[in-house]
Amino acid sequence: MKDYLGEKGLCIVCKESMTTISADVEGGTKLFVCEKCLETTKQNFIWICMGCGNVYIRPKAIVLKKLSDSHLKKAYQACEDLQLIQGLDRCIECDPEGIMEAVAAAKSEKGGHC
Repeated sequence: MKDYLGEKGLCIVCKESMTTISADVEGGTKLFVCEKCLETTKQNFIWICMGCGNVYIRPKAIVLKKLSDSHLKKAYQACEDLQLIQGLDRCIECDPEGIMEAVAAAKSEKGGHC
């Protein structure tokens, strides 16, 4: 994340604060995140749907406890001490059918477990 003096935008997470802190993502899109929301990333994982802009905030401890895929769990454990905001291509709100198809495909690959 960089602090661009002079260029302000609305925080993508809380949608309340104007901030100069931003990151460039796909295709030159700039996402702004305020100090308060950056602080939130110390205890929470934050996902932003790049399709519709929905934001999902979940406590790191709960996410790690509920993960059953050992590879995914290791990856998130490695990020536990990082301040991380991840982008999602789609979410259950903007593409419920696509998400259900992806879950069904993952379950069939793993013998019924996702």
